[in-house]
Amino acid sequence: MPIAVDRSKSAGKEGAEPGKSAKRYRRRVIASASVALAMTAPAQTAAISVFVDPLSTSLHVSRSAVATAYSLGSLVGALLMPLLGRLLDRFGPRRAMATVGFCFGAVLLATGAVTEVAGLTATFVGIRVGGQAALSLVATTAVAVYVHQHKGFATGVVSAVGSSAISLAPLVLERLIGEFGWRTVWQLEGCAVLALTVPAALFVMPRRVRTDDAAASSTTQAGSAHCVASDSPSRETSADRTLRQASRTAVFWVVIGGSGVCSLVTTTLTFHQVSLLGERGLGGSEAAANFVPQLLAGLLASFLVGWLADHVSDRALVIAIMAVLALTTIGAGWVRPGWTAVGYGLALGACTGGVRTLKAVVFTDHFGPGHLGALRGAVHSVVIGASALGPLVLALGSEWFGSYRGALAVLCALPALVVAAACGAKPPRRPRRHRVPWATSPAAQVRGSARRRGRPAGLRSGETENP
Repeated sequence: MPIAVDRSKSAGKEGAEPGKSAKRYRRRVIASASVALAMTAPAQTAAISVFVDPLSTSLHVSRSAVATAYSLGSLVGALLMPLLGRLLDRFGPRRAMATVGFCFGAVLLATGAVTEVAGLTATFVGIRVGGQAALSLVATTAVAVYVHQHKGFATGVVSAVGSSAISLAPLVLERLIGEFGWRTVWQLEGCAVLALTVPAALFVMPRRVRTDDAAASSTTQAGSAHCVASDSPSRETSADRTLRQASRTAVFWVVIGGSGVCSLVTTTLTFHQVSLLGERGLGGSEAAANFVPQLLAGLLASFLVGWLADHVSDRALVIAIMAVLALTTIGAGWVRPGWTAVGYGLALGACTGGVRTLKAVVFTDHFGPGHLGALRGAVHSVVIGASALGPLVLALGSEWFGSYRGALAVLCALPALVVAAACGAKPPRRPRRHRVPWATSPAAQVRGSARRRGRPAGLRSGETENP
C-alpha cells in the first residue's frame, strides 16, 4: 500500500519544533537500519564459520562439501542482487525491510530440519540471499533514502552497530552451539530476526520520507525519486541516473571495483586468518584474539569515514582506504607475534569498516536516490561474488607459491590498481548547480556555489546579508 502524504498535520508539528522533530526522525531511521544490519550477522561469513565443524560432523560430510554449499549460496545471492535492488526501488525500504526480515527469519527456523547436503545447499542459498544480500542492502539503502542531513555520519553509526554485531556474533554462537546444538541455535537466530527486524520496520521506521530545505518541510512517499532535498548546504545530491546511465561513468566502476576488491581481500584474510597468522608464529588463540583489534578499528573507521564523507572528497577517501588495504595485504606476510600482529588487525578492521560506510554514501551523491536500489544491487552482487571466490584464490595461491607470502604479494596488486583508477577517474558530467563530490571538497563547493549565485558563502536561498 503506498505511503500517504499528509502535509497539513506534519507541517504544523514540524513547524513548532523543527529541530527536535528532525532529530527524532533521524534517530528512528538510524535505530531501525541498525537493527536490520545487525540482524544480518547470521548470514555473514564470521558467524557461519562456527557452524562448519558441527555441520560436517552431524551430517557426515566433509568440510569441503560444506564450503561448496556455502559458495553456491553466495553465488546465487550475487546473481539475484540486481533484481532485489529493483524491487527495493519499487516498494521502498520500509516494506522491503519487513518482508525480507520475515522471509530471512523463516529460512533460519527451517534450517533445523536439514539432514543432507542438498538441503544444506538450499539453506545456504536462503541464508545468503535473505541476510547477506537482501537485508544488508535494505539496511544501508534506508539511510540514504530517508536521511539527507549528516548522511555520512548517520551511515557511519549504522555501519558501526552492524559491524559490532557481526564481529561479536561468533563468540556468542560458539558457546550456544556447544550448549544447545547447531539446529537449536539456528532456530534461535530465526526467532531473533523475526522479533527484532519486522517490528523495527513496521513500528520504528518512519512511514514517510521527510525532505527539508531552507524554506519549508514536507513529506513524500518512501522510495520516491523526488525526495532529494537537503537542509545542509554542504551536500547537494545529483540528478537521478539509471543503472545504465551510471555504468557509463568512471566513478561507478571505481566504486564497483573498490568494493569488490575490498570484499575479496578482507574475506580472504578473515577466512584464512588462523592458518595465515599461524604461519607467522601466532597460536590459535592469538590468531582468534586478533578479531578484537579488528572490531575496534572497524567501529572507529565507520564513524571517522562517515564524518569525513560529509567534509572531504570521495576520491581522497577511496584512495586512502585502498592504499591502506594494499599495505595491509602485503604486510600480512611479514607480521610477527606482538605489536605487528595488533597493527595488522587494526588496519584490516579499518579497511572493512571504512569501505562499508563509504560505498553506502558515494552513489547517492553522484547518481541520486531515484534508482539507488538497482545501483547498490549491482555493487552488492559484485561484493558477494568476490567474497565467495576470495578464500579459494588465496588457498590456491598458497599452494602454488608454497606459502601465503607470495600469494599475498600478488593479491596486494588489486587495491593498488583501484588507487590508480581512482586517481584517473573523472567525475560524472552534470549541471553546474550540482556538487561534484568526486573532485572537490564540500567547503569549496559551497563557496563556488555562493559566488555563482551572487551571495556570500554560508547564506542559503532566500537569506540576505545584514547591511
